[in-house]
Amino acid sequence: MTRNREPVASLLLYHAFKWSVVSPMLHVYFRARIYGAENVPQQGPLVVVSNHASDFDPPILSSCVKRPVAYMAKEELFQIPVFKQAIELYGAYPVKRGMGDRGAIRAALAALEAGWAIGLFLEGTRTPDARIQDPKLGAAAIAAKAGVPILPVSLWGTEKILKKGSFLPKAVPLTVRIGEVIAAPKSNKRDELEAVTQKCAAAINAMHDLGR
Repeated sequence: MTRNREPVASLLLYHAFKWSVVSPMLHVYFRARIYGAENVPQQGPLVVVSNHASDFDPPILSSCVKRPVAYMAKEELFQIPVFKQAIELYGAYPVKRGMGDRGAIRAALAALEAGWAIGLFLEGTRTPDARIQDPKLGAAAIAAKAGVPILPVSLWGTEKILKKGSFLPKAVPLTVRIGEVIAAPKSNKRDELEAVTQKCAAAINAMHDLGR
């Protein structure tokens, strides 16, 4: 049976980290603008997809959608005592190296079954201009298997936070735009997965093109 909400302990940890660290950084240091927060379902499993240009993207996105968002992490991190419990509470789920999409999909489905929103970068990796050129089908496939909606999010400006060779984040202005929920593909047929994936990519790129 699918849960409708993240565990209470995870919610408490999320809000503690958000309001003590992430939110002050976003609004004071990065002068963030956030649009479309009302589009986010606050309960129930959800697949959140976005563009990706910085290691800062996961906490920024999770803070802006006002609910914890679980991301995959390499299995080795879950072998560290205490740290393992902390990242599990924050929603991270393990993926074995070399298992590829199958292992990632199984772990993501388990997180959705537990009531989490999961976060996936639509292109699967960082892009230098933060635009999506080659979206992957993984997010649509997971949404189809779980029968859960997809939420497109655009992150603007995060590619400028850390320049090569720099250790300190630069105080660049950021803008986060949250789109309207997109229904899950009706089946796992490739043409349906591609159609929904392209719809997500188009929505994210259109929001990104709006700029600051």
